[in-house]
Amino acid sequence: MLAQNPNVSFDIIGDVHGCYPELLELLAVLGYKISVPPKGEIGIQAPEGRKLVFVGDLVDRGPDSPAVLRLVMQVIARKSGYCVIGNHDDKLMRKLMGRNVNINHGLDVTLEQLEKEPPHFPMQVRRFFETMPYYLSLDNKNLLVAHAGLPEKYHGQISKKVRDLCLFGLTTGKLDEAGLPVRLNWAKDYAGSPLVVYGHTPVREPNWQNNTVNIDTGCVFGGKLTALRYPERETVSVQAQKTYAEPRRPF
Repeated sequence: MLAQNPNVSFDIIGDVHGCYPELLELLAVLGYKISVPPKGEIGIQAPEGRKLVFVGDLVDRGPDSPAVLRLVMQVIARKSGYCVIGNHDDKLMRKLMGRNVNINHGLDVTLEQLEKEPPHFPMQVRRFFETMPYYLSLDNKNLLVAHAGLPEKYHGQISKKVRDLCLFGLTTGKLDEAGLPVRLNWAKDYAGSPLVVYGHTPVREPNWQNNTVNIDTGCVFGGKLTALRYPERETVSVQAQKTYAEPRRPF
């Protein structure tokens, strides 16, 4: 789970959820040069010395999850960045493996989009998710990226429990009135030295708490797509072009 790059700066992007137009717009604002040929792979040229990092939940609910997947898969293949797996990505992977999963929370939208892709593409997506880490330690352990965050006592550990925490976060085990897990605010007690960057739970604005920041600003719900520039600790956002899905609870 460790990737040491002390001389590289990062642009860490929150939950995309298939919002491909907003992702292209955000990359352009961040200074990435994008070329979209009529055929073939999209071209991405990063600003010198910078790499992309995605906090996971690339898919579901949004207008073009396959295009988001292609872009991120290309970034990883060319060693131009990193991505951690999110709970929506994990669920799609399990579906593509033939597991029995509930087709809800936007997975139906992604599966419908994948049906229009070449037959080999879903298998490529499955293999991509199978190799994806559940957290990353970067910049000589000064930066940690996990989809739902990770309390400091679990940093450096690898186990099923740690994976579950990274994908789903800490919960009480109960459901709220919307039928969603009641989450515990692990960040309010965080006292670790690495900056933890995460998403998973949508917020209206980037939420800084202790040495952590939640950058899931609910793009797919009509909010914004946000990136954190590191080590600058500056956030950059673009507004969603439309509301692609209604949230099950306000954020």
